[in-house]
Amino acid sequence: MRSSNPVFSRRGFSRDNGYAGFNTAPQAGGAAVGTQGNPYATGNPYAQPGAGADPYAQNPYAQQGAPQAPVATGNRMTMDDVVMRSAMTLGTVVVGAVLAWALLPVSSTSYGLAIGAALIAFVLAMVQSFKRTASPALILSYAAFEGVFLGVISEMFNTRWSGAPFQAVLGTMAVSGATLLIYKAGWVRVTARYARIGMAIALAFIMVMAVNLLLVVFGVAEDGGLRSMGPLGAIVGIIAIVLGAFFLTLDFKQIEDGIAYGAPREESWLAAFGLTMTLVWIYIEMLRLVAIFSGDD
Repeated sequence: MRSSNPVFSRRGFSRDNGYAGFNTAPQAGGAAVGTQGNPYATGNPYAQPGAGADPYAQNPYAQQGAPQAPVATGNRMTMDDVVMRSAMTLGTVVVGAVLAWALLPVSSTSYGLAIGAALIAFVLAMVQSFKRTASPALILSYAAFEGVFLGVISEMFNTRWSGAPFQAVLGTMAVSGATLLIYKAGWVRVTARYARIGMAIALAFIMVMAVNLLLVVFGVAEDGGLRSMGPLGAIVGIIAIVLGAFFLTLDFKQIEDGIAYGAPREESWLAAFGLTMTLVWIYIEMLRLVAIFSGDD
C-alpha cells in the first residue's frame, strides 16, 4: 500500500518503514532516524539501504540486473505533476457528484445506489492501497464512484438543509487552506512522534466509530449514538475534522519529501490519491457539522 493517506498506507509511519524514515534503530553513524525532528535527516527514503553518502547512489526503481543509476531528472515527481494529477482526481469526483445530483433524484433507490457506490469506492481504494505501484485507472475509478456517493448524499442534505453542501465545500477549502498555511509556516512539524501520536488517536477514533455503528445497527444506541445530530455529534464531527487536518499534514510531508528526494513521477498519482481521500473525509464531516448547526429547519 503506497497511498499518502496514512489510514490506507502500508508506507505509512511505522517504526520499521524505510520510506517514512521513522524507525529508531541506530544507523551506521550511531544516530537514530528522527531524533532531531527530521525523519529524513539520515538519508534518502527513495534510495535502497546502504546507498551511502550519495542519496542517488542506488536507484530502487531500476530494473533488476540493470546498472544502478539516479532517477532521470525528467522522470522525477514535481509539484506540477502533483497539482495536475490531483486536479484530475478531484475533477473526476466533482463530475461524478454533479451527474449523480442531476440524474438521481432523492429516493430510497438513489440512497441504495449511493451506498453501493461507496462500497465500490472503498474496495477500489483498498486494492490501490495494497498495490505496490500506482494505477491511474484504479484511482480515477475510485474517484468516480466516490463522486456518485457524494453527489447523492449532498443532494439529500441539501433537500433538508438548503445550502449545506455549498457551505461544506467552503468549510473544506477553509480547513485545507489553513492547514497548508500552518504547515508552510512551520508551526507543525511532521516528526516521528507527531505521526505516531496522531495515528494512534486516529485509529482509536475509527475503532470507536466502528463500535458505535454496530450499536446503532443493532438498536443498542439510539439517534446515531455518538454520531447524533446533537451537541455530542457536533463534538465528534469537530474531532473528525481535526483528524482530517492531521492527515493533510502527512500528505503535505509526503509530497514535499517526494519532490525533494526525486521520487519517480508515478508517485504523484499516489499523492493525488491520498489528498482526495483526505479531502473527501473532511467534506463529509463538514457536511454533517453544517447540518447539525443548521438545526431542523
